[in-house]
Amino acid sequence: MEKVHLLLLLAIFLYFLNGTCAAYSIHKSFVQCLSDNKIPSCQISKIIYTPKNPSFTTVLQSYIRNRRFNVSTTRKPAIIITPLSEIHVSAAVICAKKLKTQLKIRSGGHDYEGISYVSDTKFVILDMFNLRSINVSIEDRTAWVESGALLGELYYRITENTNLLAFPAGVCPTMGIGGHISGGGYGNMIRKYGLSVDHVVDAKIVDANGRVLDRKSMGEDLFWAIRGGGGASFGVVLAYKLNLVPVPEDVTVFTVQKEASQNATDAVFQYQQIVDKMDKDLFMRVLLQPVTLNKTRSVRATFIGMFLGNSDRLLSITGSLFPELGLQKSDCHEMNWIYSVIYWANFVNTSAPEVLLDRAPESVNFLKRKSDYVQTPISKPGLEKLFDKMVEIGKVGLVFNSYGGVMNEIDESATPFPHRAGNLFKIQYSVNWKEEGEEADKDYVAQIRELYSFMEPYVSKNPRQAFLNYRDLDIGINDNSNNSYEQGKIYGEKYFKGNFDRLVKIKTRVDPDNVFRNEQSIPILPSGRRNA
Repeated sequence: MEKVHLLLLLAIFLYFLNGTCAAYSIHKSFVQCLSDNKIPSCQISKIIYTPKNPSFTTVLQSYIRNRRFNVSTTRKPAIIITPLSEIHVSAAVICAKKLKTQLKIRSGGHDYEGISYVSDTKFVILDMFNLRSINVSIEDRTAWVESGALLGELYYRITENTNLLAFPAGVCPTMGIGGHISGGGYGNMIRKYGLSVDHVVDAKIVDANGRVLDRKSMGEDLFWAIRGGGGASFGVVLAYKLNLVPVPEDVTVFTVQKEASQNATDAVFQYQQIVDKMDKDLFMRVLLQPVTLNKTRSVRATFIGMFLGNSDRLLSITGSLFPELGLQKSDCHEMNWIYSVIYWANFVNTSAPEVLLDRAPESVNFLKRKSDYVQTPISKPGLEKLFDKMVEIGKVGLVFNSYGGVMNEIDESATPFPHRAGNLFKIQYSVNWKEEGEEADKDYVAQIRELYSFMEPYVSKNPRQAFLNYRDLDIGINDNSNNSYEQGKIYGEKYFKGNFDRLVKIKTRVDPDNVFRNEQSIPILPSGRRNA
């Protein structure tokens, strides 16, 4: 027994020794390559972090947003590169290509599966957090935003200048611009203005050859691909130029909770009937959560609303269209748009806009997410079965996000994001936990998978669609081998439907060596099919 124990310790030692040697080798090679590409040594020392650097762990963990990928067994990068200029990015890409090293690109670290900062093979993180400038032009209603900037910073900079302009994007202020927009960009003005990518008018990207390209020089195909197809499959997005959108001086927000005893089922059923028919100025999110009240388990429905107008007009809409909601004047809060951002981000009501400049979230949990699209209303008996199932399973919650409005008017091939007309709402499956250890991980992941399986009869089919920015490796993984295209097609058609083939053709043309690859990247065509 003692001999077995010693052998186990020796194996662990050799594993970490090999990892350390490999990291040193990659570090040495990258330093030499960056120097060969005319990056001064004084700059190289400022932008590269190795595991031996005292700041390595701090830099690595600063933008990890899922504790599942921050445990002792999580494979660490050989080095972290934190570019200070586009020249550094170009050199990093050239060197990753030359050294055949996987390059993981991180802007905010919110990828639910940690794809921007973990890998099963040797890899390097290109961390974009230093490239976060934001230049707002009120005159032409645009903003140039570097990919390392966070949504909260963008919102704050817009309202430094005016309360009458905004940008349609996510409600979580610590999400990075690069990943959020390149995956589509979804927020609570979607029914009025569509997605973030519907308002991108230019971009700067470093391609697989290290060239810095704008919209004109990259061409319309590549520009199309990085607006919803996942920028990390095609290059390193440096910045996006965004069209800002008008908002009224006051918007209205509200939260209404419905317990089982308050006809929660009837309210959710009616929501489905009217969600795609509501005024475009109105967005509603429904949270379904298992709760315990008076020692009885049930499902609570919470309706959170955003309305681009005053409460009087809102109440006239909900009163006639959605009486089961029971919205009252006292539920409504009128405010400038920037304060609605604070409201939706769950900050306390007294928070000033400066809170949006805080890059660190209040807490980081273990978590797992999945997604679906609902195209026909779930019947009342179906909802009752769903609620019973949620109570039976335990902790998994659901989030229904409204569609309809302008989303019904945009062609599904306008951008790679195809989930437009015909969808009532998108579902996010959500489970968070704080317990450490493998058993807890297995338990909660099994719970969310069970609910996802239960929902199959009620959601989109052929394919069962999914949202790229709700990353889910359960629906397919690519090992980037000779079978890469067939592997990629499995998840690619769920994320992109008929746009997948166009993305593959663009990827094959602009990155034939598959420099920009990850566990769910767009694959390249097999060599025998490239001229077909």
